[in-house]
Amino acid sequence: MNFKKSIVTLVLTSVLFVGCKEKSTEIVSKETATTEVPKVKKEIAAANLQTASFSVEGMTCAIGCAKTIQEDLTGLDGVQKATVDFDTKLATVTFDKTVQTPEKLTKVVEAAADGKTYKVSNMKS
Repeated sequence: MNFKKSIVTLVLTSVLFVGCKEKSTEIVSKETATTEVPKVKKEIAAANLQTASFSVEGMTCAIGCAKTIQEDLTGLDGVQKATVDFDTKLATVTFDKTVQTPEKLTKVVEAAADGKTYKVSNMKS
């Protein structure tokens, strides 16, 4: 009976050891931790605001594709707001027309991922 308990204990310990090995945790000291400073957006004059809407083909998911494209667009200088709707495959970007152009927005979207995945069409500004 002790032999069976020893074998079961050994097997369980081995499984836990191997299972925990895949989920490594990283310990970061306070001195080495970096904090991101939020980028402060400049005010855009109402006269310079322009909105562009366009279709984005090639998206396969809401989080990996649509959210990534939205974050790329939102991070651009002169972009006030960007939304990408995965269900309708529609992106809408409000931007400063003195800083950005619909052509630049198209290049950013089409360059995301591997540069071959997304295609912009039906640009309306």
